[in-house]
Amino acid sequence: MADRWRIVEEELKALTHFNKEGRAKMVDVSNKDITARSAIARGIVKMKAETLELIQEGGIKKGDVLAVAQVAGIMGAKKTPGLIPMCHPIQVTGVDIGFSVLSDTELGVIATVRTLDRTGVEMEALTAVTIAALTVYDMCKAVDKTMMIGDIELVEKTGGKSDHR
Repeated sequence: MADRWRIVEEELKALTHFNKEGRAKMVDVSNKDITARSAIARGIVKMKAETLELIQEGGIKKGDVLAVAQVAGIMGAKKTPGLIPMCHPIQVTGVDIGFSVLSDTELGVIATVRTLDRTGVEMEALTAVTIAALTVYDMCKAVDKTMMIGDIELVEKTGGKSDHR
């Protein structure tokens, strides 16, 4: 019996996100160096061409869709540790949200997040894109019930041990 426990403990040591009991834990980053880190994420909001035109022309009754989505994305990045249970609270030093028309039915959303901290900002960048895209959806849902959010991905990360991706 003792041998089985020893084997389990050895296996769990290799998995940094689990404690001795095999339950999830927040990884201890106190021994990591503070370094400059950044992450870029992107996603797409698909919609009717008419909806995208309304966004571009300022014709959505709720207001300036992209301005509101930009602020929402920034807020999302800052609130990420409150949404993702094992995500470390970090000092976000910069967030930039951008939008680009990819086609007559696709709006691209991109987020760049920066920090000087012990852990990266990938989750903050992904959250920023997601919240910005959800805000576009929320502001336009009255005129377009067919919208879809997708293709959310991490494009790049820098800093830390694994540095560039």
